[in-house]
Amino acid sequence: MANNSTSAGDVLFYVPNLIGYLRVICTLLSLILMICFPQMWITAIILYVSSFVGDLFDGMAARKFDQCSLFGGLLDMVTDRCSTAGLLCALSHEHSERPIMVLLFTVLIIVDISSHWCQMYFTASFKQHHKSAEGNQNSFALVRWYYSYYYFFGYCCVGTEFTYVAIYILAKVTALDQYETIRIGCEYFLMISIPACITKQIVNVSQLCSACHAVAAHDAEQKNK
Repeated sequence: MANNSTSAGDVLFYVPNLIGYLRVICTLLSLILMICFPQMWITAIILYVSSFVGDLFDGMAARKFDQCSLFGGLLDMVTDRCSTAGLLCALSHEHSERPIMVLLFTVLIIVDISSHWCQMYFTASFKQHHKSAEGNQNSFALVRWYYSYYYFFGYCCVGTEFTYVAIYILAKVTALDQYETIRIGCEYFLMISIPACITKQIVNVSQLCSACHAVAAHDAEQKNK
């Protein structure tokens, strides 16, 4: 009789997870170039954006090949958070002579990581996916709305990530005093993307508070039994 059981090795080599590993490689290479070889900033941006776009394809592959997994969700979340944190560190490096900007990027890293970690912990504690309606039924209204409406979710996530990318590009072209068309394009793009970025930070803070409140409410419920 054929053995159709799935091993841990099988899960590690699921197609969406292979895409996830490629995303990690692209992110690491992009950050190395941004920080250690700043003259290769165009290649760095291409690699970073490729990693970000890969997030779309690993989800499609998971559904197509019926290879959704907890490990895949973990890999996806860690890659997303570390990629954003890495880019914000690179931005801090670019703006190292402006302490207020370094502080801003540092706060954004803290809020991004803490809010998503608390959300993951809260929903995982109840064996739910952090984006699911079931997992967020006790979350604040803004958090439920954020995860319920795909276009709003996409606008916030894509807008935030490309806000950081545009700020990085703007820093490079301004320092080089070249690529005037790109500089103008980035400035106009930021008019559209910055509102998404601000909205995403509001959602992040709400998500952080919501997850902490939900965990505390669960503790209270257990105490009162």
